[in-house]
Amino acid sequence: MFKSLISRRNALRAAALTVAAVSFCGYAHAESTLEKAKAAGYIRIGFANEAPFGFATPDGKLTGEAPEVAKAVLKKMGIAEVDGVLTEFGSLIPGLKAGRFDIIAAGMFINPKRCAEIAFSEPSYGIGQAMLVAKGNPKGVKDYSTFASNKDLKLAVMAGAVESGYAKDAGLSAEQVISLPDQSSLVAAVQAGRADAAALTALSIAEMAKKAEGVESTEPFGEVAGKSVKGHGGFGFRKEDKDLVEAFNKELTAFLGTPEHLALVEPLGFGKGYLPNKTTAQLCAGE
Repeated sequence: MFKSLISRRNALRAAALTVAAVSFCGYAHAESTLEKAKAAGYIRIGFANEAPFGFATPDGKLTGEAPEVAKAVLKKMGIAEVDGVLTEFGSLIPGLKAGRFDIIAAGMFINPKRCAEIAFSEPSYGIGQAMLVAKGNPKGVKDYSTFASNKDLKLAVMAGAVESGYAKDAGLSAEQVISLPDQSSLVAAVQAGRADAAALTALSIAEMAKKAEGVESTEPFGEVAGKSVKGHGGFGFRKEDKDLVEAFNKELTAFLGTPEHLALVEPLGFGKGYLPNKTTAQLCAGE
């Protein structure tokens, strides 16, 4: 009887261990985001409708520097299609972390604060700043220093973008800064006189000035308060998607600067002069 009980207990323990081992193996081999995307043949990318970085055309085509580069790189990885998910710029990182999409393709600048929240690819471009002003630039806006020296002036920035930080660094008061959700809101604020200028990257401002009435771009600039503001944009990923980041970076770094890459981005205003000159490690370290 005693031996029979021991045998039964041992058998139950063995069965429990087997179930645990099977469960562990199933957990250990759970499909990664990269594996799922390869199997499905598509992946979801988040963008913020900010031309020329990432935007949808009137007929619904997803384009811009980031989506076009992402599509080319992902195709080389064996992922033939992308599904675009439109969201406000300030909601891109929360949306990525919540699983609404798997890659941020919006030309997002790489900086230490964002690096603490998500993983980034190597940068795909580097660019300075400019300001959108009323035609003829009646207030004589040059850069952020114009606002720092005249507290009556107001500057519009896009919520969640780096320009609000630049404004603070330059000495603008909180009352001088108007935070708005998107490019069209920035243009409208300058056109209506609610803001004396709007700040964004030089390419975005040039695109906005080209399409809107009664506004123009200032000359691009690369420094704010004595510090370089040449921003480097890359693609955002969840930190746990390490294999996806690694595979993406491998193809991206081989692609950048090639004739194929330049032919793809030059029609969008990018070219050899916009190639990155810093690494993600440097940018995440604040260098």
